[in-house]
Amino acid sequence: MSLLDCFCISRTQVESLRPEKQSETSIHQHLVDEPTLSRLPSSTRASEVICSTNVSHYELQVEIGRGFDNLTSVHLARHTPTGTLVTIKITNLENCTEERLKALQKAVILSHFFRHPNITTYWTCFTVGSWLWVISPFMAYGSASQLLRTYFPEGMSETLIRSILFGAVRGLNYLHQNGCIHRSFKASHILISGDGLVTLSGLSHLRSLVKHGQRHRAVYDFPQFSTSVQPWLSPELLRQDLHGYNVKSDIYSVGITACELASGQVPFQDMHRTQMLLQKLKGPPYSPLDISIFPQSESRMKTSRSGVDSGIGESVLVSSGTRTVNSDRLQTPSSKPFSPAFLSLVQLCLQQDPEKRPSASSLLSHVFFKQVSLSIFCYLDVLKYY
Repeated sequence: MSLLDCFCISRTQVESLRPEKQSETSIHQHLVDEPTLSRLPSSTRASEVICSTNVSHYELQVEIGRGFDNLTSVHLARHTPTGTLVTIKITNLENCTEERLKALQKAVILSHFFRHPNITTYWTCFTVGSWLWVISPFMAYGSASQLLRTYFPEGMSETLIRSILFGAVRGLNYLHQNGCIHRSFKASHILISGDGLVTLSGLSHLRSLVKHGQRHRAVYDFPQFSTSVQPWLSPELLRQDLHGYNVKSDIYSVGITACELASGQVPFQDMHRTQMLLQKLKGPPYSPLDISIFPQSESRMKTSRSGVDSGIGESVLVSSGTRTVNSDRLQTPSSKPFSPAFLSLVQLCLQQDPEKRPSASSLLSHVFFKQVSLSIFCYLDVLKYY
């Protein structure tokens, strides 16, 4: 079986994932080249991992998460011939509906063709019986969402938020340049490697604006499997009207994610879906850090006159000594100051009118990112001591 052919043996066959079998209007034919194109592993050991499709070459260490509506288990594993740590996503194709099989296929294809240092790379994939194995680089710090739960239950410092968001928005800008809407931009889809590289994942929700060789101004379909991502979705996407939505919908999700990273909570998370939609649709634009959109909130955040955030050290300290918190224990951070630059970024992203939101490209030039560090490793390195 070809390494990019995946089959569900319960009567449903997935189309070949080979690139040459895609149509002429397939998304990879509209990719934009960038000077900072593919960042493939440079070491010989990592290169060998890319070519290894023998299941006996991988030793599963521990399950580190679940994904794809809990159908996929994510494992830390070791490539035994080289000793290199990798991440393996394992999905039983027999448990997948045809729609989910197509979503899996899309994610594998797009990861193969997209070449950008801030887009998650799949090294290889193959099937073992009815199980699909996808091999990718090991992201030592996991997702930004995991960092929040483990080390920053009351939110990250602006220094850390700045570096994480900058890398993720760079990846988002690459997708937008290639006519794609991500539709699932959130902290759990922002991954961080051991050397501080930030990559954007979650490509199974992606939607192309390109059809029959032409780029359309908007699309109108509602994302599949969208229940879990609704708190991050834009008003125009949730509204599902004749105006449709475009790449500016992702910019709204950037604003919600910024609030998520800053507070340790997801806005609208515990709110009824109808109430959430009404809250997003009402005007004038609400305050992005308003206590009314956080679950079990007790206090309002305040703006820092000095423009200086609290710093990473303060965010790491947890009085109880525990490293994880449950969602039912989350509270809005107590009187946490934010700089005018951060509040400006969030408010721009959350404009109700999509045309008033900045593009991903112009967002990268926002004053909030002026002092971004090229690597966040120096900030994350402190976590090993906690």
